[in-house]
Amino acid sequence: MSDVRIVTEAEFEDWQRALDTGFLNPPVCTPEELEARRRQFVPGRLLGAFDGGRCVATFRSFAQELTAVGGGLVPADAISNVTVSPTHRRRGLLTRMMNQDLAAAKERGDVVATLIAAEYPIYGRYGFGPATWTTQWTVEVPRAGLDPRWSGPEDGGRIDLVDGEDVRKLGPELFERFRRAQPGAVSRSDLWWQMSTGLVRFRTDWTEPFYAVHRAADGEVQGLVVYTSDETWNGKQPDQKATVRKLIATTPAAERALWHYLCSIDWITKVDSGFRGPDDLLPYCLPDPRAARITEHGDWLWVRILDVVRALEARTYDGTGTLVLDVVDEGGLAGGRFRLTLGVGELASIWLGGESPVRLAALGRIREEREGAARQADALFRSPGRPWCPDVF
Repeated sequence: MSDVRIVTEAEFEDWQRALDTGFLNPPVCTPEELEARRRQFVPGRLLGAFDGGRCVATFRSFAQELTAVGGGLVPADAISNVTVSPTHRRRGLLTRMMNQDLAAAKERGDVVATLIAAEYPIYGRYGFGPATWTTQWTVEVPRAGLDPRWSGPEDGGRIDLVDGEDVRKLGPELFERFRRAQPGAVSRSDLWWQMSTGLVRFRTDWTEPFYAVHRAADGEVQGLVVYTSDETWNGKQPDQKATVRKLIATTPAAERALWHYLCSIDWITKVDSGFRGPDDLLPYCLPDPRAARITEHGDWLWVRILDVVRALEARTYDGTGTLVLDVVDEGGLAGGRFRLTLGVGELASIWLGGESPVRLAALGRIREEREGAARQADALFRSPGRPWCPDVF
């Protein structure tokens, strides 16, 4: 039987090899890449399964904050780097690592656990539910109807190109303002900003992007876009695509200005939006919204409630009412009866306001004990805008 245990720093290289194997990446990296990845090592937060001295499964968690409806921040156990080598599947290794990590998170006082699910069917059995969704558009710029002669915002603001060093200075404060107003957003560490601007590189194939910020008339930074461009030409005509890596803004005007900027760059005929919130201003900030075609839509951030009372207290509600629902938690971490509550997986989907209790009842995933309870829950849990997590981890 494989031994599941906390990974020591001396075992990190073997753990990293198993991680690459599980994700079908080349199971070798340069000393420089390994040293960069070692910066993610937090004692006690890496788990591994070992068989005959070789790591065959990986699991990493780290401290995170998640924004609830209304701007409350809750401590989260962020889970990533989950793999099982193909030689050791169906032996319960993931279950053992997950149970150990969630028990430690509960003991630490984390309110929720979070992850980005590579495959849909895996994590529901551990009490996770999809809590945010994402949509990706491709904009056909010539059809968008925007003025190609646009030279910048008309409200006294401006768009400035900056570099990675500027982003590391300006980005964190901008993002703090953004995430406190965006349910589903998660915190970003200093290492995140270093990795996203190429200062720390996990792979040698880093492509330096373009960075542009929106400044209001008073000079305040209100938006940031990070994008790359390909080099496509058809005959003697440019047909290049700008691909958005990140775009955040603290005002609608800044967000609209950044999309207009992207669509007004010479030679750019297509804009790949990257992963956006499901009720993003795009495509309706375009004169012709049909110029933006949905290329992908799906679940994104998954949440597992660890402390029902604190999770419900952390968010705001537009209405008032009393609702008692049973929480069924096969993992034994968050079960019981609470005011304003649902089954643990379904509660995770509803908690951030991204899913409808009425729809879940129609799907047979929750059961009404009295007629109208799902509709009442829908009114209480609904948020003004759908939740969105702009990051992958």
